[in-house]
Amino acid sequence: MSEGQSLLTMTRHFYDAAVQLVDIAPGIRDQLREPARIVTVHFPVKMDDGSVKEFTGFRVQHSTARGPAKGGLRYSPTITQEDAEALAMLMTFKTAVVGIPFGGAKGAVICDPARHSKRELEGITRRYTSEIVMLLGPERDILDTDMGTSAQTMAWVMDTYSALKGYSVPAIATGKPLAIGGTVGIERATGRGVVFVLREAAQRLGLDVGGGARVAIQGFGKLGTTVAQVLQERGARIVAVGDSSGTLYREDGLDLNAVLDHKQQSGALAHYPDAEHLDPLDVMTVPCDILVPAGIQSVLTEQNAPYVKARLVVEGANAPTTPAADQILRERDIMVVPDIIASAGRVTVSYFEWVQSLQSLFWTEEEVTKELGEIMLRAFNEVWDVAQKRDVSLRTAAFILGIQSVAKAYQLRGIYP
Repeated sequence: MSEGQSLLTMTRHFYDAAVQLVDIAPGIRDQLREPARIVTVHFPVKMDDGSVKEFTGFRVQHSTARGPAKGGLRYSPTITQEDAEALAMLMTFKTAVVGIPFGGAKGAVICDPARHSKRELEGITRRYTSEIVMLLGPERDILDTDMGTSAQTMAWVMDTYSALKGYSVPAIATGKPLAIGGTVGIERATGRGVVFVLREAAQRLGLDVGGGARVAIQGFGKLGTTVAQVLQERGARIVAVGDSSGTLYREDGLDLNAVLDHKQQSGALAHYPDAEHLDPLDVMTVPCDILVPAGIQSVLTEQNAPYVKARLVVEGANAPTTPAADQILRERDIMVVPDIIASAGRVTVSYFEWVQSLQSLFWTEEEVTKELGEIMLRAFNEVWDVAQKRDVSLRTAAFILGIQSVAKAYQLRGIYP
């Protein structure tokens, strides 16, 4: 496939490659390739200057065969409906692979949150929630944070839905503030999940993470920072980090605390004094043992995949590897742990929050982390076993497991009417 294809095209490519290896009815195969429901809404919001601006949003539900739809709400000026379809599809298989009882969904509003005040964002959130309320419910469709949204956004979602229902419904959203039913551990859940499977995969390759394995991380936001911190605490050497401003590389390892202080003060990695400065995407090809794409999609391409020096790639971000790059890495015998298992930590802990909200019974962070680790490691080992038995990549194995799980749910439930 050529580079530059859409996220939906890439996701369907990986699905199509795996579904050929699964014995399911053609009708179910076709059903899983398409979203079950898409709702598009256009709504007005009053701006701070008194003007009224129209916004477009959508909610995509890919599947509810295994349970209520689950997926984040993204605020972005560039998000498209196709992107949301792909992310909802990935969520369906992500939840199936880790074995939590959700289907996949994704919501979005086309806007730039950086250009709106807090009051305007509240207006956008409340109106969007009210426009799609017929889809929502703790047993129907549960929202979570995503790019451009936050715990505060989920508080507004919860309050709007609760006001429309006439009573408090904390289980309608996850990623909420602790004061209104959120869970400890969710902010670092994706990063911790990445580390759990990274260490397991590294062990299979004979890489000693605790003995100073060299790690490069693309994307140094919340996810990348968590991965770097947790890995360094466990003895890894962070040799490179990169964001949109550039890449920092130091062969003997970066002073992570100093890098974080510099980024907090300046807002970017650029001009950090104690490292070699490279172009932003050069982080993908620096000498290292383990590469973690933890930023944006399509950063591993057929142009740079031939020059990746890592033995292990662990996808913390959604869809960082194009199909062409994926094939190149496989031919070069570089192990890739795919996003639908590696980045499943957040949705796993959001499941914990949903359960806690329904039961009004809360867990400690130690309990959350322990349960997360058990689920992530069990899922990785199941994916590994399928990959070994079928002689396929971990990505294909993960899709096979996800497809089988969802197809079985359709089979057991039957087709109505």
